Amino acid sequence: MSTDLVAALRGRGETVATAESLTAGLVCAALTDVPGSSAVVRGGLIVYATDLKASLAGVDADLLAQHGAVHPEVAAQLAEGARLRCGATWGLGLTGVAGPDPQDGVAPGTVHIGLAHADREPSVITLRCGGDRHAVRAASRDAALSVLARHVMT
Repeated sequence: MSTDLVAALRGRGETVATAESLTAGLVCAALTDVPGSSAVVRGGLIVYATDLKASLAGVDADLLAQHGAVHPEVAAQLAEGARLRCGATWGLGLTGVAGPDPQDGVAPGTVHIGLAHADREPSVITLRCGGDRHAVRAASRDAALSVLARHVMT
């Protein structure tokens, strides 16, 4: 999927950036595995620690204090922050709990993926993934790429 997605972005003259928490760069790595991806991947922010979500990606600190790091609006703000800070057409933001333990009362396998574009409000999908940490992170990566592909490859 990454190869087709990079080709579609390139064909449209568009770019992408990520702000990743639980995936810690897996989405950006999947995109940059494709030869020629430098034409479309602007960069990525790994914001694993909660405070970095605010300081690097621009997530509202009050939102983080009130709801914690795993919240749909956090994913939306991560996506918008990645897009703006990296100067990209599209932004992807991922936050969730890979497990095995809950985080801030949120169950393992809960994942929020935000998608941002300058011409629309950010959107968010929420996943409930099964399996161990590896499975949750891999499913999150794949879902994020699919979300972007649905918008770019239509």
